[in-house]
Parts: sequence; C-alpha cells; structure tokens
Amino acid sequence: MALFQAIYHLLWGDLITIPLPGGSSLGLSLLVLILIPAGLYFTIRTRFLPFRLFPEMCRVTLENNKSSSQREGISGVQALIVSTACRVGMGNLVGVVAVISAGGAGAVFWMWLIALVGSSTAFIEATLAQIYKEKDPLYGGWRGGPAYYLHSLFAGKRRKSVLAVLFALSGLVCWCGISQVIGNTISSSFENAFHLPPLWSTVILVAIAAVVVLRKNATVRVLDFIVPIMAACYFFITVFIIVKNAGQLPAVFGRIFSEAFGLRQVAGGGLGAVIMNGAKRGLFSNEAGSGSAPCAAAAADISHPAKAGLLQALGVFIDTIVICSCSAMIMLLTPQSLTDGLEGMDLLQTAMQYHLGEFGVIFIAVILWLFSFSTFLGILFYARSNVAYLFGDNWLSQTLYKVLALVMLFVGGLAAYQFVWDLGDVGIGLMTLFNMIALIPLAPKALASLRDYEQNVMHR
Repeated sequence: MALFQAIYHLLWGDLITIPLPGGSSLGLSLLVLILIPAGLYFTIRTRFLPFRLFPEMCRVTLENNKSSSQREGISGVQALIVSTACRVGMGNLVGVVAVISAGGAGAVFWMWLIALVGSSTAFIEATLAQIYKEKDPLYGGWRGGPAYYLHSLFAGKRRKSVLAVLFALSGLVCWCGISQVIGNTISSSFENAFHLPPLWSTVILVAIAAVVVLRKNATVRVLDFIVPIMAACYFFITVFIIVKNAGQLPAVFGRIFSEAFGLRQVAGGGLGAVIMNGAKRGLFSNEAGSGSAPCAAAAADISHPAKAGLLQALGVFIDTIVICSCSAMIMLLTPQSLTDGLEGMDLLQTAMQYHLGEFGVIFIAVILWLFSFSTFLGILFYARSNVAYLFGDNWLSQTLYKVLALVMLFVGGLAAYQFVWDLGDVGIGLMTLFNMIALIPLAPKALASLRDYEQNVMHR
C-alpha cells in the first residue's frame, strides 16, 4: 500500500508548485508536466494540425471507405467510434460538473485550450499505432497500440520489451478499475432516478454486457449503433436547452472568459484552481497521450496511417469541444442558487430537472447508462491487443480477462471500493508515462507519414 500510494502521488500529486498573484498557486503534477509540453511540441511540429487540417479531418470521416466485404477488420470511422465510446464516458457528465464546481466557469476555457493541444498528441500516437500494427489471428483484421510500438523501439531481438509489458499490464489494471467505477456510477444513477435497487440494475447491466463482450466480434457492431445515437441525443438536447436560454449566452461566455483570466480569481487566490481543473479535465477526458485510443486506431483497415491519426485527432474535438461543452452549458445555464451545496450526479440531475422537468432526470440517467456501457465495451476492445501481447494468441486468456472485467463491473454496482478507483487512476497514469516514452523518439515517423499524406494523398 505504501508503494502504491507513493506511485499515486508521484503521478498525480503536485510535483512543482508555482506561486501566483493573490496568494494562489499553480500545482503541476508529473503527468501535466509531460503531456502539456509534449502536446505543444507536437502541435508546432505538425504545423498546428488541429486548426490547419480540421476540414480534412471531417472529410476523412465522411469519405466512402471500402465495403465491409473488402475490409480486413474495422474501418477508420469504426475505430473512431470505438475510441469515442471510451472518451465520451461519465467524465463528460459528472467529471465536467466536478471541474466547474472546483474551478468555476473559467475552467471550461482551459479545458478547451488543452483539448486543442491534445489533438496533436492523439494524431501522433494513432498514426504510430497504424505504422506498427500487425495481423490479428484471433479476431481477424489488425491489432496494435503502444505495447507494439514500444516493443519495436526497445525489444531488439528479445521476445518481449519490459516497457511494452509494463504498458500492457498498466492498461489491464486501469480498465479493471474503470469497470468497477462504471458499475457503481450506473447503479447509483438508476437508484436516484428510478429508485431501482443496485442489485437489479447491476445484474441487468452485467447480463447485457456479457452477451456482447463474450461474442467474437459483436462489440464494434453494438458501438456502431449506440455511440452515434447517444452522442446525437445529448448534443441535440443541449442545443434545445441553449436555444431556450439564448438570452443568457452572452453572460455565460463572458463568465467563462472573465473567470479564466479574471482579476477576481487572482485576488481570491483561486486562479491556480481554475487553470489546473480545466487542464486536467481537458487532458484526461479526451485521453490524448494515455495510449488507449491507439489500441482502436491500430485495428482500422485504412489506406494511409495519417488518416487514422486525423480521425483520432477529431475524436478529441468531439469529446471535449462538443460533448464536455454540452455538460458545461447545461450547468452554467442553471441558476447557481439551485445548485449550491450539490455535487456530482445530484448536481447534474438538479440542473437537468430545472431545464426539462422530471424528463431531464430520467434522460440524464439513461444517457449516463449509455455513455458508461459504451465505455465498458470500448475498454474491452482496447484490452484485446494488450492481452495478446502479454499472453499470446489464445481464446483462454482473452475470455478470462473479459470475465474478470465483468466481475469488477458487478462488484462496482454493489459497492464502491476507493482502492480500486485509485488503482484505475494509477493504471492510466502509468500507461501515459510509458506511452510518452515512445512518442518522442518515434514522432518523426508519424510526422513523415503526415508529410507524405499532404504531398501525395490529400490533394488528389
């Protein structure tokens, strides 16, 4: 436990504290110190890709891919859907609420800014996943991710790379921890909205999840159906709320920008909290740099590696600029007098009730179920390539990990164990650390792929 706590504080604790005017301070964790400079570096080296190539990201998403009969594995857009399923989770709902509660409206601006920087990191890691992908003899198609490009970088003639093994193990630990959090979040929200006992909602959730994940290739088909519907429903409900409260929008945006840089925050000693809460939500909601999304990007059968990178860069935009902003608008368009003293799910459901009445409470419980369920399916898709790297190509290890994740989902639905939640945080922190060790030295390959794409493919 002492070693675990030491690793947790090393990754997430304030490694450096910078004093700010008004008695505030800016605490920087190891992961923030790695991800933000790396994101800025990749943004400069890609010549501001998130801004310059945004139209191309959209075009690649809409282009006519090969038919499924011609494709080995999944399409680039299906890989985007899988990664979006994991990015767009409960963090986009409850996480954004927590950020605004802790850092105020100004945190939303920093969340947007960091997400734009993270898009470049997402491009680099997804492109590398495509470059180093390999055939998947069990599921068909392709597989890959950080474990595979770490292996290429460090293994030499050895059968395994230590860093690749550590990344794969960290991922499997992280995703088990997330499974428990998902189970607990869903059972709590359904108990609040429908007074449904946690045991009932958990048994139903685990049964549905088992039917999907224990079948060979059902996950992508289910996510193809769920993800666009849930994202569109949440987006259009938010648009309805925004239109309904259009007169308040100038004040809301004024509050976001004024609190992001405002003198009141400096004077009150809260500027550091505003910046870091927004930065951390932007970094860890979209998962850019954590090495998760490349596990999906590698599975895409796509005509050029840079296309997979562009699609995953767009995924960061969808997650943070669109979906997280939806949650932020729902919160900021609600009178503060109604939400004072509330937090988490209670705060979000109160805001939705204010905007949409009792339907809002039911809607947010259902949409949270869809967000969380799709995240569970997505992380088990990610786990495939990491289980294969560690234990070889066999159905026994694949099935045992799925059963373990289902058990964690069930346990989480009945009780919350803080140690397991922290284990998930440590897992994703270690994944990010090991992934970033590979991204810097291998980045020239991704940048060369981008140049080739722009010169030989993009303008055809």
